[in-house]
Amino acid sequence: MNRYVRYAGAVLGCILGAALVLSCGGAKSNKLMVYAALNEDEVGTIVEKFKADTGIEIEYILGGAGDMSARVQAEKASPNADILVGGSVDIYGPLAQDGLFEPYDSPNNDSLDARFNDPSHLWQGWYMGVLGLVINRDRFQAELASKGLKYPVSWDDLLDSRYYNVFVSSNPVTAGGAYIFAACQIFRLGEAGAWDYFKALDRNVHHYYRGAGECILPVATGEFIIGMSWVHDIYKQVKAGYPIDVVIPQQTAYEIGGVAVVKGGKNTENAKKFVDWLLTEPVGRMNTTNSNRYSVLASVPSPEGLPTLDEVNLVNYDRTRASDMKNAVVEQFDRDIVSRRQ
Repeated sequence: MNRYVRYAGAVLGCILGAALVLSCGGAKSNKLMVYAALNEDEVGTIVEKFKADTGIEIEYILGGAGDMSARVQAEKASPNADILVGGSVDIYGPLAQDGLFEPYDSPNNDSLDARFNDPSHLWQGWYMGVLGLVINRDRFQAELASKGLKYPVSWDDLLDSRYYNVFVSSNPVTAGGAYIFAACQIFRLGEAGAWDYFKALDRNVHHYYRGAGECILPVATGEFIIGMSWVHDIYKQVKAGYPIDVVIPQQTAYEIGGVAVVKGGKNTENAKKFVDWLLTEPVGRMNTTNSNRYSVLASVPSPEGLPTLDEVNLVNYDRTRASDMKNAVVEQFDRDIVSRRQ
């Protein structure tokens, strides 16, 4: 009888031991759930390269930075994502303050400029993008140049009434780029001047898209003449052969594109590996080539065909203030601009 007791005890011990190993992470996950505020072709390249380099398979959901951040916020009690990637760190600030990110200080960020590293290690900058204008060259020459208009050189030039109903933009409530555009005007003109500017510009806006990138193709195909978007996304369509030009207005803003580990995600260790991977030079070069974005790595050259950041006239952009005022600005924009449109 004792022999059977000893045997049963040994079996039970093996079962409990196996369960303990699994609960302590002995079975490694090869999955990663990513919420991405990036273009689909860029995410596809990231998925393939990350799996080739690490063996980890990415599942992802795409959307605008505003939509993706709202999703992370809504899932706070039971997170579905392991990683939030893409979109400006301005969007990440409120989420970090709400305790939605897991602190992680990547060993690959030691050589980066301090502006790219969150002091609390709740988000990490890995690329930069500049705001600009997309202009349909053919329609501009046919319809606006004949009225004496030249390409705009400043954001104020967009207030000209000849841009009525041929200009499109995006909504700061849902688009990270549109929020940075709004913050840019606040830093450029002051609070009161910026809200006067938004109301005046709204008279020329045909409509607001959900995402900043959505403005480009309708201009490229001639549905509209001019739109506000990211220079890197506009330049993709320039290279695709559309009759469009890129204009970077004076006193424009730039984003620091972010990545963060979502607190409570199911694959936290893989999420940390993803952050480390993004900060390697081969991935930085790949992203700059594929997306025309600027890398935070000094060893990666500027996108071919675009000016260096030193050549761009940038507004004095206070990123901490931009993050702190985001909720108030988008609420006011929705209330005073978007909701009042007829």
